Amino acid sequence: MEAIAIIERSMGPAVLVVMRLGGLFLYAPLLSMTTIPGRVKGLLVMVTGVGAWAVLDARGVAFPAVSFLDPWAMVPLGAAEIAIGGLIGFLASLPIFAMQTGGMVMGQQMGLGFARFYNPAAGTESDVLEQLMIFLAIGMFLVMGGLDAIFLSVLRSFEYVDAGVFVGEGGGLELVIGVMLAATELGLRVAVPLLGVVFLETVAMGFVSKTVPQLNVLSLGFPVRIMVGFVVVIASIEVIALVNENFTLEVLDMIHAWATAPDRIAGGGA
Repeated sequence: MEAIAIIERSMGPAVLVVMRLGGLFLYAPLLSMTTIPGRVKGLLVMVTGVGAWAVLDARGVAFPAVSFLDPWAMVPLGAAEIAIGGLIGFLASLPIFAMQTGGMVMGQQMGLGFARFYNPAAGTESDVLEQLMIFLAIGMFLVMGGLDAIFLSVLRSFEYVDAGVFVGEGGGLELVIGVMLAATELGLRVAVPLLGVVFLETVAMGFVSKTVPQLNVLSLGFPVRIMVGFVVVIASIEVIALVNENFTLEVLDMIHAWATAPDRIAGGGA
């Protein structure tokens, strides 16, 4: 009977840890991909959650004394846990969304919007440049240890954000708005060089159409725009990667800072 009582007392805190990690799987890069079967995701959440709870309990992290069989207590606590994990995962995915936005803008200006096909990494249709930017961002996220960083942030958050307590006054909303604005700026910064070159190419084609009216500008301008666009992308890919690396590092640092000291990030932004 004593063993059963210990298991019953442990089930509630363990489920709260599983729910916080489950919220991370809703939006986090790679973890939220639709190509991963739901059963696999569920198994990963359960295994990592139970293992994380055992480590946290051994380190003396306090958990609310809630019974797993008490739905009136578990539902609000579980919702708060999912919100915390989802917030961390959403913030971590914003650098990838920013690169995707930049690739989409560049592809549309180059005329690649017609050649769109399904991209399992993004879960939506995308063109060639959009996919290139997505895979570049995901690759850099993995190389920089992004998955390790967000898992560490979730685990460390239990020491500073108690289980079942969503820190609404800790700058969470301001942090999300600030990072979203910075992500939008990053997407535009990635696309601006190509937009400028495409604008100059359009002006040049307009000048050619006036000076040589016999020339079919539409048939000439379309391939020229694509070739010039790809040349610009190839020439600027190193700068794009550097900008994305800096932004990803900044976002990961802000996530860790919010998870470990949410009261210090009020009014934060990227």
